[in-house]
Amino acid sequence: MIVDCALYRDGKRTEGGTHWRELRAKADRDGDFVWIGMHEPSTAEVHEVAEVFGLHSLAVEDAVKAHQRPKLERFDDMVFLVLKTLWYVDEDDAVETGEIAIFVGDDFVVTVRHGQGNELHSAREELETSRRVLSHGPGGVLYAVIDRVVDEYLDVVDELIVDVDEIEASVFSDDRTHDSARIYVLKRELAEVRRAVLPLREPLVRLAGGDVPSVTDQAAPFFRDVADHLARAAETVDSLDALLSTAFDAYLAQISVQQNDDMRKISAGAALVVVPTLIAGIYGMNFRHMPELEWTYGYPFALGLMAAVAVGLWVLFKKSGWL
Repeated sequence: MIVDCALYRDGKRTEGGTHWRELRAKADRDGDFVWIGMHEPSTAEVHEVAEVFGLHSLAVEDAVKAHQRPKLERFDDMVFLVLKTLWYVDEDDAVETGEIAIFVGDDFVVTVRHGQGNELHSAREELETSRRVLSHGPGGVLYAVIDRVVDEYLDVVDELIVDVDEIEASVFSDDRTHDSARIYVLKRELAEVRRAVLPLREPLVRLAGGDVPSVTDQAAPFFRDVADHLARAAETVDSLDALLSTAFDAYLAQISVQQNDDMRKISAGAALVVVPTLIAGIYGMNFRHMPELEWTYGYPFALGLMAAVAVGLWVLFKKSGWL
């Protein structure tokens, strides 16, 4: 459905007119443009708008089906941009994704949003308070939307940094933990973020270079600023992925060390039992001629010897760290 639509003139939103066809007819001055915002519209709604604004059929198909890779395409004087949106669900420690398709012409902007995150109403309100940005026309709207989406990327990356720090603390703690499953889940979430962030770099380079219709040379610095934020997000994602791989290797090494410790403790415990058993076995063979066999204190001596050997082994293992 159409969430919002407005006519912008001289860097501000005009009053009057609510239907997008009516607003489209009023955009008859230089610099006028209409911004239509749609959220999960039906195919009929998109095709109706496409017919009036002359949107390319291939771009319309991508906008309706969604699940597209971030990209920037040019159709004559119209620009079609696809963005992946991200938001972090703290309860599930998960990253959810959505999508925004943007059609930009000389006198119109059409945004088609899929998913529950990254609403554009607040971005529109913020843009309407900045006449300097809005004066750049459709290019200013394109910047505002991309800037909002990339800011959300940085927020998601900050949350993932916290998760990775928790994993590192857990892996290197003295407690026995089971972190392999969470490491795998976090690597999947990072892969989801990477699929949104990395393909967007090339479109932003083109936008910052002024090689896109409806984006003026004066608007290019704004896109360079967004490109810098996107590069920071991409670098952080790569470093987090490397840290998780290192943490997983360290986790496996910790398991190996713990298993060695377990084997030492088992061996030490077995020695404490085996030596007294050996003594008892020797004195239980019932041969006639054995040392101390006729001795009155032979039995207490055997028990004392077993206890002394066991205590001596326990002290020795304790000092060596086996127990």
